[in-house]
Amino acid sequence: MNEQKVVISKPVLSLVGQTAVGKTSLSIEIAKLFDCEIVSTDSMQIYRYMDIGTAKVSKDEQARIPHHLVDIIDPDETYNASRFVDDALAAIAAIHQRDKIPLLTGGTGLYLKALTQGLFENAPGNQNIKNELHVRLKRDGLESLYNELVISDPDYSRKIHQNDTARIIRGLEIIQTTGKTVTTHLKEQAAQENNRIFLKFLCLGIGMDRQKLYQRIDLRTELMLEQGFEEEVQWLLDNDYPCELKSMKSIGYKQMCQYLGGQISYPKLKETIARDTRHYAKRQMTWFRKEKSIEWVSHSEPETFFHRISSWLEAE
Repeated sequence: MNEQKVVISKPVLSLVGQTAVGKTSLSIEIAKLFDCEIVSTDSMQIYRYMDIGTAKVSKDEQARIPHHLVDIIDPDETYNASRFVDDALAAIAAIHQRDKIPLLTGGTGLYLKALTQGLFENAPGNQNIKNELHVRLKRDGLESLYNELVISDPDYSRKIHQNDTARIIRGLEIIQTTGKTVTTHLKEQAAQENNRIFLKFLCLGIGMDRQKLYQRIDLRTELMLEQGFEEEVQWLLDNDYPCELKSMKSIGYKQMCQYLGGQISYPKLKETIARDTRHYAKRQMTWFRKEKSIEWVSHSEPETFFHRISSWLEAE
């Protein structure tokens, strides 16, 4: 990640919230009212060809409001928070040059934190330890490694999914290599100076009660399947994007792969997509609640969002 100090004096807006809470529609309304261009902070909408399962903004919507960091890589390419920061900073600078306001929109809290606060990524590793962890993975299974991480670094384990093989192994590798947990490394980095300074930054969060959100998740799952999600995943498989890819292990795509492979029934497909999406939404809120800079506004009060942004822009 770029270590050069970057001071951004012009306004930067951010809109965050859980999956299915309505970020896309509200972000477009905000962009229209305040002459914004949208910078996606969604770790799945970066992929080409993965549209329905990621609830990607439509081509018509992209034509009306410029969107950045959408459809930028193929499903078999790698992407991480460090690359996101570089891409996002470039997009923000270009938007400011056009005298418009960047509106960061998405549900990947890690990306937003990496951009605004910096991100710990450079703990030393040890290939021998990593190799041994992979041996243990094959011998004992991922659950065994995850349980070990829960005991060693409970805070970090709560931030990642129990099936996130790469982060589980990395977490244990860091502990065994440095004698410190990932949580400790993150706290040490937080005490250091951040090399990106946003002088005028406002982050608004869309609030919604759990029951309403879960209803929307169920509805989105039904809509995905009606819109041709099965055909989308089959096309990906037919074009050499196998289920083993990291992108294809994300929520929705993983379950559809299981269905197409005859491992689960159609009713089970719908059930597991909705269930895992609810679990993901819960993890998102756990993350966002730790970010004290977010100002939460109810989804049912769009005018409050508009008034808050207006007053923020008018302030010195």
